[in-house]
Amino acid sequence: MISTMSLVLALVGGLAGLGIGYVLRMKIAKGNATNVEAIAERKLTEAKTQEQQIILEAKEKAIKVIDDAKKEEEERRQELRKMQQRLEHREETFDKKLLEVEDKKSELQEKVEKVKTVEAEIQAKKDEIVDKLATVATYTKDQAKEELLLKIEETAQDDLLNRVRKMENVGAEELEAKAQDIMVCCMQRTASSHASETTASAVSLPSDEMKGRIIGKEGRNIKTIERMTGCEIIIDETPEMLVISSFSPIRRRVCQLAIEKLIKDGRIQPAKIEEYIEEAKRDLAIDLKKSGEAALQEMGIIASDPKLASIVGRLKYRTSYGQNVLNHSLEVGHIAGLIAEEVGMDPAHARKAGFFHDIGKAIDHDTEGAHTEIGKKIMEKFNMHADFAEVCNTHHDTNPPLLLTKLVMAADAISASRTGARRDTYEQYVSRLKELEETAMSFPGIDKVYAIQAGREVRVFVTPEEIDDYAAYNLAKDIARKIESELQYPGEIKVNVIRETRVIEYAR
Repeated sequence: MISTMSLVLALVGGLAGLGIGYVLRMKIAKGNATNVEAIAERKLTEAKTQEQQIILEAKEKAIKVIDDAKKEEEERRQELRKMQQRLEHREETFDKKLLEVEDKKSELQEKVEKVKTVEAEIQAKKDEIVDKLATVATYTKDQAKEELLLKIEETAQDDLLNRVRKMENVGAEELEAKAQDIMVCCMQRTASSHASETTASAVSLPSDEMKGRIIGKEGRNIKTIERMTGCEIIIDETPEMLVISSFSPIRRRVCQLAIEKLIKDGRIQPAKIEEYIEEAKRDLAIDLKKSGEAALQEMGIIASDPKLASIVGRLKYRTSYGQNVLNHSLEVGHIAGLIAEEVGMDPAHARKAGFFHDIGKAIDHDTEGAHTEIGKKIMEKFNMHADFAEVCNTHHDTNPPLLLTKLVMAADAISASRTGARRDTYEQYVSRLKELEETAMSFPGIDKVYAIQAGREVRVFVTPEEIDDYAAYNLAKDIARKIESELQYPGEIKVNVIRETRVIEYAR
């Protein structure tokens, strides 16, 4: 019973404590809420105060900006007023000057009219005087003039003829002497030695043992070199030296470069020979381009296309009557420039025209037509000056229309006429060998043709897929008959047709 009452009392006490705690919590919460509202109200008041300050500052800045803008506008208006005043002042000045000019123009016009009137009066008086003289002398003006001229011509005809003849003789003598002085001066200023081109080149060997290695087993190495280069290799008793013979300087140079590379390598065999011959051809092409660029630079010519430099470089291995064409072209260019300077023409223009006059000879053996026509086409192709094309085309004419061409012709004659510069027999020799090769090459199925041994032998390499052994036998006869019927030559010419079949396979 007592325990039950205790429980009831404890329960009642717990409930009373809960109620009292709830009431206390509510009061505390209410007090906290009152504090938060006070803080929020205080912050709101501060924010409004700051807003008013910011608005006041913004208004002050706006007023300041407006004042500055008004000041700038006023300054610009003042400047515009000043400019307007200056313009008005200038207009007034111009108007005054224009009026003055108009007044002067009117005065001048009046004076011109007066002068014309006076001239008309003077002319009328002259006509009147002439009419009176004609009436008195019974001659008109034209009749009197003609009669006077006839009498002067009759009395002074001999004197006039003698005077004219004397002037012509003196003028011709002076011009001839002047021309000789110019030519001699230019020749002396460009004097140079000449080494005529030959048909053979010598190659130094490290030892005589190298001759046997170049010949090879059963002569296969030397035959390969001769077949691929078209040159004749002469190995005689001369110690440590062999001779390369060919009428073509380019072939000789390719053969010489290839042999020098083979000697340096030491492995002389057909495969290496073919490799170094191809490499020598590439090296020669590079040398041609460099030589052409050097020549163009010496003449002060800027070539935009590298092909022009390569074409010019080919002249290094082209000869005309034994004279190197590139050296000849350079010499003609320098002489033409000197002559032009003496006679009052453009020396740089003449120098370039003289240099390009024989450019067609660089590819005349590969292109149809005379070297004059080829040179003109080359100049037109590379957009060179029209005068250069005209000089190339007409420098062998009897009376070319262009004065520059005549000047280049004189320079060309000076260069070609030097002692030892040219040999007619060499040019005829080269022409005969070229005709031999072209005649043999005219048949189908032919790969390469080389004229060797000073034109006493023609080696013809045929394409084995097109020409069989029997056709090669007939081809040799046909070539020999065509040479007999079309060409003139001393002695006899050996036609050697070579057919080679190669079969290559690889073991892997």
